[in-house]
Amino acid sequence: MRNRDCAGLRVSALGLGAGQIGGELDDHEVAALLHGALDLGVTLIDTARGYGLSEERIGRHLNGRRDELVLSTKGGYGVEGVPDWTAASITAGVEAALGRLRTDRIDIFHLHSCPIETLQRGEVVRALEDAVRAGKVRVAAYSGENDALDWAARSGVFGSLMCSVNVVDQRALDGAVAEAARRELGLIAKRPLANMCWRFVERPIGDYAEIYWDRFQGLPRERDWTDLAMRFAAFAPGVSSAVVGTRSLAHLRQHAAAIDKGPLEAVQIAELRDWFRTHDRGWEGQI
Repeated sequence: MRNRDCAGLRVSALGLGAGQIGGELDDHEVAALLHGALDLGVTLIDTARGYGLSEERIGRHLNGRRDELVLSTKGGYGVEGVPDWTAASITAGVEAALGRLRTDRIDIFHLHSCPIETLQRGEVVRALEDAVRAGKVRVAAYSGENDALDWAARSGVFGSLMCSVNVVDQRALDGAVAEAARRELGLIAKRPLANMCWRFVERPIGDYAEIYWDRFQGLPRERDWTDLAMRFAAFAPGVSSAVVGTRSLAHLRQHAAAIDKGPLEAVQIAELRDWFRTHDRGWEGQI
C-alpha cells in the first residue's frame, strides 16, 4: 500500500471510513474488517462521534495495535449536557473520544461541518488548539465543504482538511484542495466513489446518491467506474488519502488493487476535469 504525508503523519493512500462498523455489523464482522484493513496496509481509519458504536468498537478491537494506525475522528456536537459548537463541546468531545477509542491521543480531530460563522468567532478553534497543545490531539483539522472549507484552508489554523473529491464532485480541486497543497496541509478525500451512483439504473431514493446520480447522467456507463473513480480521487494533486466507507474486506482489497495500478493517464484526467467544468451548474461540494 502506498503511504503519504498528512500533516506530518504517514497515512495509507487508501483509508477506511468506519461509519458502517457503528451499526448493523456484529462484533466478529467488525473485528475481521478492522484487522483485515491493517493487515492490508490500510493504516488510516476515519470515524466520528455520529457513527454510532464506531469509535467504541475501534478502541476495543484495535487497542493492541494502536501504533499501527492513524486515528481520525470528528466532533463539535453530540456531547450530553453540553451545547453544540462551543469550546466546552470540543474539550469534552475530545475527552470522550479518547475514552471510547481507548487511546491517549487522537491523531487527527476534525471540526465536522462546523458553520463558517462559528469558525470565524474562534471559540471552537481555540479549544481545539488547546487540545493539540495538551498532547491529546496531534493535528487540528476541519471537515466540510464550500465556503467554510475555503475559509478553513486559508485560515492557517488547521493542519489537515477533509472534503468530497470524486468525478462528479470536483469543485474543491481548484479551491481548497489546491490551497491545501500550496500550504502543505494534509487532505483527506471523502466519497471518492461518489456513493457508487453508477450502480443505479434509475434515480435512487434515500440512498444519499441522488445528487451524484443526477450529475453522472452525462458520463458513459460502460466504463469501470469503480476503478477509475478510485484512482481519480486518490491521485488528485494535494490528496493525502482517500477514505472509503465499506463493510466488506473484499471491496477494500478491490480499492487497494485499483490504487496499486497508479494514477490515471493524463488524457483521462483531463477528460474528466474538462467534463466537470463544462457541465458544472453551481455544483457545490456535498456534505
